Amino acid sequence: MAKRAVRIADFAHMLRREGIDLPQGMMRSGGLQMTKDMPKPHEWDHADLRRAIVAAGIALWAWNVDTDDFTMDAVGFKLWGVRLSEKVTFETLSARIHPSDRDRVRSAFTATRTILGRYETDFRILIGDEVRWIAARGQGEDVGIVGRTMYGIFLDVTGRKQAQEGHELLAGEMSHRVKNLLAIASGLTAITSRSAESTEDMARELTERLSALGRAHDLVRPLPNGQGDAALLGDLISVILAPYDDMGAFKGRIRVAVERMGVGESASTSLALVIHELATNSMKYGALSVPQGTLDVSSTTDGDKIVVTWAEHGGPDVTKPMGDGGFGSKLVQRSMTSQLGGAIGHDWAENGLVVTLEIDRARIAV
Repeated sequence: MAKRAVRIADFAHMLRREGIDLPQGMMRSGGLQMTKDMPKPHEWDHADLRRAIVAAGIALWAWNVDTDDFTMDAVGFKLWGVRLSEKVTFETLSARIHPSDRDRVRSAFTATRTILGRYETDFRILIGDEVRWIAARGQGEDVGIVGRTMYGIFLDVTGRKQAQEGHELLAGEMSHRVKNLLAIASGLTAITSRSAESTEDMARELTERLSALGRAHDLVRPLPNGQGDAALLGDLISVILAPYDDMGAFKGRIRVAVERMGVGESASTSLALVIHELATNSMKYGALSVPQGTLDVSSTTDGDKIVVTWAEHGGPDVTKPMGDGGFGSKLVQRSMTSQLGGAIGHDWAENGLVVTLEIDRARIAV
């Protein structure tokens, strides 16, 4: 009984370090007072506290700072994907920490003994192919240390971290698109000024091109509640490229000749984003950046794939970019591989860039 009382006392002590104060009178010689009734405000016995902790998914841990022994409750062992045992070493758990976070986590735990106040450290662990985010929380500067053992909790914050990463990706994509739209607007103004005979004509033509650009922009974002129907591949590409052509698709320097086939809503968003990105780059650096430049978009069949070829002619000298590319290149790569089940290839030929888009036919209809 004495051993049980010590464990409960330590448990209550840990809760106080986490800011949960137990009222005077709750402790008894045999441990915390047990009750089956509804707990009174601010009066919680051991069973009540345990139920709340389990319901919240909180994992408890204890670390002997001298021996490096580390132990957790059952929730903790499950969270780390480790077989339940009396104790593990910190180094054993470290083997599951993501290599990019391992040294930082070790330093953070060592530093907790000198940190004033509460601390929180977020890091990743690897369970097979799964990545989990864990938040370790406790009290620094040896506050609440019992003997040579420190106490704290682990929380699974994977969902929150994934949401944050999604928001950061969205913010990066929005920033990238705004910059591209400004560059495109500048390029369209230059194109229109070359062909317009008066300021009125220039204003009208520029407005038409910007309106077409707006329609193309609608195609590179998913519509809410499944709005919109599948489009023909040729129509989809023509709408996106129309703002860049002095005379309109099929008639001027942009020629589109692709297979007549439908593109599903999901695939149309991804494909439109890819075509839009290629057109933006061409407007900045390629054939569409000069008056004499031309663009041909065609397609062929290769088994269960359709191959769309983007061929530029008459533009500035072609130079293969250094490195892995910027945000736009990564966005295109992800759209092609993850969403369209295909691949993208570049041929940096002297007479003009040639891009091949291999797309899974089954994916393009979705």
